[in-house]
Amino acid sequence: MTIYALSTGSGISGIAVIRISGIKSSHAIKALTSASLPKPRTAVIKKFSKINTSDLIDEGLLLWFPGPASYTGEDMAEIHVHGSIAVVKSILNELSKIQDCRLAEPGEFTKIAFLNGKLNLMKAESISDLISAETEIQRQQAIKIMSGRSSEKFNSLREKLLKILSNVEAKIDFPEEDLPDDLIKDIKNDSEKIRKEIEIILNDQKVGERIREGFKIAIIGPANAGKSSLLNYLSNRDVAIVSEIAGTTRDVIEAHLNLDGYPVVISDTAGIRESKNEIEKKGIKLALKRAEDADLNIIVIEPKSVDFTGFLNDLVSEKSIIVINKIDLGYKNINQQIEKFNPIFLSIKNETNLDELINRIKDKLKNKFVSSNETLITRERHRQSLEACVLNLKNFEEKNSQEDFDKAAEDLRLATRHLGMIVGKVDVEEILGSIFSDFCIGK
Repeated sequence: MTIYALSTGSGISGIAVIRISGIKSSHAIKALTSASLPKPRTAVIKKFSKINTSDLIDEGLLLWFPGPASYTGEDMAEIHVHGSIAVVKSILNELSKIQDCRLAEPGEFTKIAFLNGKLNLMKAESISDLISAETEIQRQQAIKIMSGRSSEKFNSLREKLLKILSNVEAKIDFPEEDLPDDLIKDIKNDSEKIRKEIEIILNDQKVGERIREGFKIAIIGPANAGKSSLLNYLSNRDVAIVSEIAGTTRDVIEAHLNLDGYPVVISDTAGIRESKNEIEKKGIKLALKRAEDADLNIIVIEPKSVDFTGFLNDLVSEKSIIVINKIDLGYKNINQQIEKFNPIFLSIKNETNLDELINRIKDKLKNKFVSSNETLITRERHRQSLEACVLNLKNFEEKNSQEDFDKAAEDLRLATRHLGMIVGKVDVEEILGSIFSDFCIGK
């Protein structure tokens, strides 16, 4: 089957790139140009017409990449034309008329490249991350993963496990043979070393995921304390409805921000208070859950609040910043116990001390994004596989110490398989769909 798709953004643009991949690629470009194939990897100007007619669609560039020396490993072509909706639609419509040609699914070009051995799963995922990068730190991380150092690390660990497995199986298959006396000792030491190395990788404070998905900040506090106003200020636009009526926010409202190159997802939540309203109670439950999952909580209160001490005791931690808003109304009689939390006194209305809050947030960001570990885990899929690998290695070490080699070998096989799943060294068809569905169509 041959696939095709618009690889550039939809809508009006100066240039649109249409990508074709598969055995019918050569037939498709011959049909559109009524000419022979151009020289490989050389851009040539061509007229693109409707198939079997002289009705000109547009004039543009054509590039021909015969397989396997192409992105997908198959015969492939790129058509560069003017980016009008009518031109793109007309060319896609002509391609649909060719037998065994169909519109590509999201990420299908990269999926084919993976299946043809042109790249591993981690590199495929990093391509998706690079396309989606909104901040400099996200771009840097995607490029770092694309360079292959993480893949090389996991492949190296997997090969070491395979070597240990071969020694264990030798002990099983030839129990009476004169195998080296220190073989069992080496197996134990090597497996422990690999397990500890993976545990160090896992102990990364989830920096990779934070960079990729965004640092999660939840704005929480009592009703009508100014949480929505703070979200709007930080977002520099009206994201949330602001009203003097308490309890305006019922659901969680999110905004994606770029703070000095750091990706941030900031959430405005429902005011925390006693309520008999079922909808508001659900909103408060969501607020508490969002605070629990957040990397940082900004707890907003106001001087006249008298019901804040209860939730403060539960939510104040190292990942919290206390903000006392509405100081323009006076704050002489505020509860002195708040002082121990090093609060920031501000007025969102008068934009007083908001720079202090932003600097405090940035300090938290810098500390959370610092990592000395070069091998970054960027997705939950990677973390789950590594955690499963560690668990299997622990089981292996326990059974190996009891000289239950048959069962120990199976744990080692499972550990090896989980490492392989990260880079695609095993049969991973069940996870391919979820990975490549995150891509845009045309990639």
